[in-house]
Amino acid sequence: MRSSKTAKDEKLISLFLDMLAAEQGAGDNTLDAYRRDLTDLSEFLTRAGQSFSGAGTDVLRDYLADLDTRGFKSSSVARRLSAMRHLFRFLLNERIRSDDPAAILSGPKRGRGLPKVLSIADVDRMLTRAKELTGAENASPQQRLRALRLYCLLEVLYATGLRVSELVALPLSASRRDARMIVVRGKGNKERLVPLNEASRQAMADYLAAVEALKPEKKKSASPSKWLFPSFGESGHLTRQHFARDLKELAAASGLAPRLVSPHVLRHAFASHLLHNGADLRIVQTLLGHTDISTTQIYTHVVEERLKSLVRDLHPLAEK
Repeated sequence: MRSSKTAKDEKLISLFLDMLAAEQGAGDNTLDAYRRDLTDLSEFLTRAGQSFSGAGTDVLRDYLADLDTRGFKSSSVARRLSAMRHLFRFLLNERIRSDDPAAILSGPKRGRGLPKVLSIADVDRMLTRAKELTGAENASPQQRLRALRLYCLLEVLYATGLRVSELVALPLSASRRDARMIVVRGKGNKERLVPLNEASRQAMADYLAAVEALKPEKKKSASPSKWLFPSFGESGHLTRQHFARDLKELAAASGLAPRLVSPHVLRHAFASHLLHNGADLRIVQTLLGHTDISTTQIYTHVVEERLKSLVRDLHPLAEK
């Protein structure tokens, strides 16, 4: 049976999440992550005979030590500390507490790692293999449709650098043949314009033609799904997890290590390859949908390497 302290904590978590959704436009994935982290904290406090409304700094410090004992990475501990700070700041602002016990807590020291990036050649190998699979001999119409969908997803992802959640939720209207730009609804429900290239538009057209060809005659006049990538099995769109699995299988078929390939790694490749070829950092920031330029600056190592090579190759006093 749940204790009254646990029930009260659950209500406070719900109030906090409502605030994030209403005032900061937090998306479902962000809210789910906060709920998981804060529920774990609440369960720890309950075992210690504490709750959000009465917990002190010492017990919160014990919780961080417990995370370390459980083998959490420093990045995960830092994320949970951030959630904790946001919650207790909210409780203070709402006058549910008169103090903020998390304000003086310090998190684990961690360097900001460079993003995993595929080379241009690696991406070319994946695109080539995905294209080959769309024309595989002896493939059934359903298998060909799945291959066309994966190829389309890959072309669009590498052409736009969308977040995977944005990619799988693209509306059918994004596939207009004359569309040079698509409107993407990103984090915080903010919209941005992202250009499409010819390869991605053609991949969309081929995929949708296959979708239409597989429809039973009696359903051809029915209203199409509102999603560009509807789920084959159930209503709604393709899931992030399903696409990630397909991508790893494609990586293996392309001779790449599946552990090194994910939708997010391809988003990094999009940004890094643009910068390597001379794109402005702020343009890349806009395309990625980053609110703060500091988030995009993880890619500055690409710019630095390019500048070094320019000086090495073009400076009149450089060693030949």
